[in-house]
Amino acid sequence: MEPVALEEPGRGRRIVGRVLTALAVVLVLGALLVPDQLSRFSVLAFLRLPVEAIAGVGLALLLPPRPRRIVAAVFGAGLGLVLIVKLADIGFFIAFDRPFNLVFDWSFLPPAVGLVEDSAGKVAAIAAAVGVCLLVVALLVLTALAAMRLARITAGHRKTAGGTAAVLGVVWIVCAVTALQFEAGEPVAARTAASLVYHDGRQVLADLHDHTAFEQELATDAYRNTPPQGLLTGLRGKNVLLTFVESYGRVAVQDSDIAPGVDALLDNGTNSLRAAGFDARSGFLTSSTTGGGSWLAHSTLESGTWVNNQQRYNTLVGSDRLTLAKAFGNAGWRTVADEPANMADWPEGAFYGYRQVYDARNVGYHGPSFSYATMPDQFTMKMFHDNELAKPGHPPVMSEIVLVSSHWPWAPLPRMVGWDQVGDGSVYQPMPAQGRQLPEAWSSPANTRAAYGDSIQYSLSTLISYLQTYGDENTVLVFLGDHQPNTAVTGSEGASRDVPITIVAKDPKVLDRISSWGWTPGLRPDPKAPVWPMDAFRDRFLSAFSQ
Repeated sequence: MEPVALEEPGRGRRIVGRVLTALAVVLVLGALLVPDQLSRFSVLAFLRLPVEAIAGVGLALLLPPRPRRIVAAVFGAGLGLVLIVKLADIGFFIAFDRPFNLVFDWSFLPPAVGLVEDSAGKVAAIAAAVGVCLLVVALLVLTALAAMRLARITAGHRKTAGGTAAVLGVVWIVCAVTALQFEAGEPVAARTAASLVYHDGRQVLADLHDHTAFEQELATDAYRNTPPQGLLTGLRGKNVLLTFVESYGRVAVQDSDIAPGVDALLDNGTNSLRAAGFDARSGFLTSSTTGGGSWLAHSTLESGTWVNNQQRYNTLVGSDRLTLAKAFGNAGWRTVADEPANMADWPEGAFYGYRQVYDARNVGYHGPSFSYATMPDQFTMKMFHDNELAKPGHPPVMSEIVLVSSHWPWAPLPRMVGWDQVGDGSVYQPMPAQGRQLPEAWSSPANTRAAYGDSIQYSLSTLISYLQTYGDENTVLVFLGDHQPNTAVTGSEGASRDVPITIVAKDPKVLDRISSWGWTPGLRPDPKAPVWPMDAFRDRFLSAFSQ
């Protein structure tokens, strides 16, 4: 009878220890080397030499046990913070095509939770918020534990660790001095954590300095002291509808598989509106934001100042800057804002100068929501018309109307109905279940772009049909995108931030006022149409239509 082979004592513990050590190495190096943009992910990105790891080995060899543990824990937690910021950067590059701003972008957290709740329900929103909090805590704890483990092992193998660190240090210096790079453009001598801290620190200081510079910009206003009788004389008696179409960007009308359908709709709309006596001019504006942050674009257009972060927005709405709405109000128009996505009071409305604000709570909508969109755009336009323009003897109205059916995630969508069938919105009850659902819309990039294109066509169809049904000699419609959609549609980081803008009127004298702008005739801007920064619009508009 052969003896039974017994497992070597402690072997299982050693295997577990080696696995934990390998995981610690992966976590620490991953935190140091993971790129902050998805477009930069490659095998080569993870084959670089991080100077922070080499320096960490040196510290572990020099420090006595207790200080070593403390420094390793702090160093590891710092790596956890670096990794969290990188993950935030990845998300912001996907959504907004820019890195996460450590000072201002915390303001996006409540809207993000609200967006998840609107799209997937309250339970999903709570689960997502809890999941993110747990992930943050887990990363901080695990990176600290990983760094402490590696520091202890390094100190226990001084000769091997010291020699390896010395060789790698020399290699890193040579690579840094010679600026050696992989083919992908990634430097072999990596210092990503140090660079991130340096860049974000400089950005924080620059942003704090920007507050003073922006206050000075706000104080410089060519129209601040213009008397009311001199404002907007070329639009007297007109109802001016300033309408933002959510995520209506250049990608919808040019150089994409979305553009042919949208362009055909715009061209057909141009012809049908001309048959009804309307004409239009179109161009492009470069938005101050992309992928989201619509309020930044709205405030940029209205104030004539470049509002591209929350600090600038907060400074603006706390000032007395003349907005387009205030200019119209001063000149005798009734000013109205229609914000169908708002579920709470909007104190900024007073800053803009709106005397009446409609939102999701006070327009009598009894239909279903469509993911983020609280109501279809057609209902928004119908209720605005009934509440304001259908009243006999009403004063001229200037309104900012926000159309949200083309807001992410672009499914499901409503359908157009007869304007006399809109009612209280009950007609839309079966539509969410009948339209394209979220899993289908996001099952492939092509389906996502198709869903986005369909949503833009719905919003534009609403505006064209509205003009055909309710437009008259005194209607002036200005409609534009607030920003480009996110990279799921544009397809790449660094895409153009241009959005189409169109002015439609039946009175030819209105468009005569902007003949010098060089905009394209019709609803569709030519690819070579003029492009202005969005903050230039207010002054050019006031100049064209004032004395």
